[in-house]
Amino acid sequence: MYPEPSAHSRYENAVGVHRPTPITPASVIPAPLIPVQPGAVPSVASVVLPDGRVVTGYAINPMQPEPVAAKPAVSRAAVNVALGGVGFLAVCGGLLLLTTFIATLTALITQLIILAAVIFGGWIAVQIFTASGHKGGTTVNIRKAVIKRNKFYS
Repeated sequence: MYPEPSAHSRYENAVGVHRPTPITPASVIPAPLIPVQPGAVPSVASVVLPDGRVVTGYAINPMQPEPVAAKPAVSRAAVNVALGGVGFLAVCGGLLLLTTFIATLTALITQLIILAAVIFGGWIAVQIFTASGHKGGTTVNIRKAVIKRNKFYS
């Protein structure tokens, strides 16, 4: 779209890349053994730059992601919901049995009261309507009596 400037060539603007070369140690001096946890201290590397400077630093190891913990086949929330449903069904079943038991007990008591009323009423009816014979006692014969001037004459 825009014309390229003619004064500069394409390759003149290119940047030169210098690759540093690591310095190998001239002599290895055994260091005193210090107990260190493995992997606690990273290795030190030295690099010579093209202008002659030496840069020393730690080598950067790529970060390893932590292994993912194995997820359970079913989530914990789903297990809790299922257990809550089982508990709810158990409670509902128990309440249904409890109400059935109370209703049955109420019906039984009602029938016993009705049976007692029928038997007691029948016994009273038999006592009333049975032919009464002479069962002993005092017999009083009442005759025509005359009462004159507050005196009773038989």
